[in-house]
Amino acid sequence: MFVHTVQSGDSLFSISRKYGYPVDSIRSVNGLEETNIVPGQALLIPLNEYTVQPNDTYAVIASKAYVSQMQLMQANPDIQPNRLRPGMKVKIPDISNYLAGTLQFYVIRTPEADRELINDFAPYSSAISLFEYHFGPNGDIINDLNDRTAIETTWQNRVRPLAVITNLTEGGFSPELAHQVLQNPTARTNLVNNIVYLTVRKGYGGVNIDFERVREADRDLFTGFLRQLKTRLSEHQLALTISVPAKTSEAVPWLRGYDYGGIGAVVDYMFIMAYDWHHAGSEPGAVAPLTEVRDTINFAISRVPRRKVILGVPLYGYDWVIPYRPGTVGSAISNQRAMETAMKHQSVIRYSQQDRSPYFRYTDENGRTHEVWFEDVRSMSEKMVLVRQYGLQAIGAWQLTLGFKPGPWLLRNFFTIRKI
Repeated sequence: MFVHTVQSGDSLFSISRKYGYPVDSIRSVNGLEETNIVPGQALLIPLNEYTVQPNDTYAVIASKAYVSQMQLMQANPDIQPNRLRPGMKVKIPDISNYLAGTLQFYVIRTPEADRELINDFAPYSSAISLFEYHFGPNGDIINDLNDRTAIETTWQNRVRPLAVITNLTEGGFSPELAHQVLQNPTARTNLVNNIVYLTVRKGYGGVNIDFERVREADRDLFTGFLRQLKTRLSEHQLALTISVPAKTSEAVPWLRGYDYGGIGAVVDYMFIMAYDWHHAGSEPGAVAPLTEVRDTINFAISRVPRRKVILGVPLYGYDWVIPYRPGTVGSAISNQRAMETAMKHQSVIRYSQQDRSPYFRYTDENGRTHEVWFEDVRSMSEKMVLVRQYGLQAIGAWQLTLGFKPGPWLLRNFFTIRKI
């Protein structure tokens, strides 16, 4: 596998000729419905052999394939790096030997759609978290999901289904709701019992706890709740996973409700939501800048066993109207839709070397200028490299129905996916 960054004058036909890979295959792998590619666009070419281009060096080829120069040299012992010539064939080393899990989130739709989409995603999944169950102030589960088909299809594909339990309300994630339950021993125990009952009755393989905006005052109670839940789930051999916000220190007040060390000692796996450094309500910028993602990993593994850590990545970005005005809100946009938008408006895609993230600008039909930041095969590859470098348990994504056509190809390139 390697990534070709479109240059001015490139066409899918010329790229196909460069590497000997069919146009239709390039379109299929990258999810291209149209052919009007734009400069700066990153295209995944899933070949294990690279055709040397003018001015290529081993360093350039290694960076395109997201391998080290040493790995490249070991895979090509008969080639002298200083004697590369255009047209030569260089073998891309197979780096898929890293055994890793994946934890994906999936929003329940209809039985027919659930069956189709989960069957598509399952070969690249270890666990799928089905979104979402709500609870009330007394600890009762207050909604039901038509999730039987999704659960059965997941198990049939040797993937563990997880029930997502969240403090999401009509007004958004509610720290007050979490506070009410955590501060009340009776409600807390009731919620634990209801989660276990739900999980066993529905046939799930475990749960994912997604309590967001937990207050600092509830920090120890939250960890205690997880410990109580883990004890009960273990009686039924069920897994306990948790989604936590990304943090790089204890300095940020609104993140102190999450005791990484205490949580990590209790749960089976910890999914870190390593995204939304820039979000709909912020100024434009990278959603998951690589430096901050790396700092989050470093902080996490200083407190949590690295084989419990799952790095969460976004299958979305944001589209802001600029110039940015405080109080305005951008629109979420899937990575696939972002690429289509750039192609529609023939916008040149830039790549921030500092953030390792793509972005572009376009003008809409009303004459407004937009700035879009998203994730592409380059930025996703950078994060998969981090999973390998740090020896993490898994990588995961929010959320599968957003789609990202090159995603399965990337996963198969960087990992051997663990199945149950």
